[in-house]
Amino acid sequence: MTDLTATKDLLGELIALPTVSADSNLEMIALLANRLSDLGAEVEVQADETGTKANLLARIGPEEPGGIMLSGHSDVVPVEDQDWTSDPFVMREDGGRLFGRGTCDMKGFIAACVAMAPRFAATPLRRPVTFAFTHDEEVGCLGARNLSDILKDHATRPALAIIGEPTEMRIIEGHKGCCEYTTRFTGLEGHGSRPELGVNAVEYAVRYVSRLLELRDHLRHRAPPGSAFEPPWSTINIGRLTGGHVHNVIPGVAEVDWEMRPVQDSDRDFVKGEIEAYIARDLLPAMRRVHPGADVVTQVIGEVAGLEPMDDNAARDLVARLTGANGTDLVSFGTEAGLFQQIGMSAVICGPGSIAQAHRPDEFIELDQLSQCLKMLHGLADQIAA
Repeated sequence: MTDLTATKDLLGELIALPTVSADSNLEMIALLANRLSDLGAEVEVQADETGTKANLLARIGPEEPGGIMLSGHSDVVPVEDQDWTSDPFVMREDGGRLFGRGTCDMKGFIAACVAMAPRFAATPLRRPVTFAFTHDEEVGCLGARNLSDILKDHATRPALAIIGEPTEMRIIEGHKGCCEYTTRFTGLEGHGSRPELGVNAVEYAVRYVSRLLELRDHLRHRAPPGSAFEPPWSTINIGRLTGGHVHNVIPGVAEVDWEMRPVQDSDRDFVKGEIEAYIARDLLPAMRRVHPGADVVTQVIGEVAGLEPMDDNAARDLVARLTGANGTDLVSFGTEAGLFQQIGMSAVICGPGSIAQAHRPDEFIELDQLSQCLKMLHGLADQIAA
């Protein structure tokens, strides 16, 4: 059986497990854990606090720190309200492409890594290879946050991380962070004819949004010199503002969904500090003069660290040697890479498939992309052979 055939077979099994973020991924994690354990890998299954989700950490090679981590997320996005031409959880091959939910984002990379595991297991390795497969990347990188907390003090923490998000096997060395928030305003309902007797939650939400938009303008002037991102500065987007019921009732509740995509952590801290000060200084005192129970509460939906381009990046340099690529790129979408960079690991993003196919109906990955990924992994085995 060729490596590509083994990858296809395993990918078909993984696609058949509908690991949508809202559901459990335990069956997929168990399947991968058993495959790797049978090869002699040191396996850790790290369940989350609910017991319905888990990360998988498995090591082949010497029991020592350093080495390379191959990382991917096990969850996929939903298929509801998408017009698929075939069952999204039954892999279909057609015209050199494999169709199914998760084929490119990112079970194709996971299948290639595990299909190559026998090669790593049969090779005397100078450095260990670690497989890290996480839960809930699509809803805030929850699994990777837990994993990075564990890896931070792990006795055999890898030195380099290759995150196999779909990049068409291009080397990606940076992306912005992604911070998502929901801010809820609790005011006091009343009759629309006496607005001074109520606390209009929608009005205060509008003032809050106005301040965010002022901060958005400030961010343009904070762009790091030479920033290669597009745009080069951090951004803020207002995704949703809701509140109220009818024309003549003062709305007592409102919500704002908003996001920030920082190019540097200092921008995130700047915006959060400024908006919290605005709430404490201006909004809450005015609201509570009328109604002491009024409040403004922000829920963190997810804060995904950006991957900062670094002059010294051993993971980038390794993948360049393995693929023969001469250049690197930045991307607009977020990944788990920044979380690993934050704990001192060198990180790069490179994987099979195109992000243009991710999250869409009839998601697919090209067989040629899987072959290129397998070639990279073969080169990795040769590079770290004793």
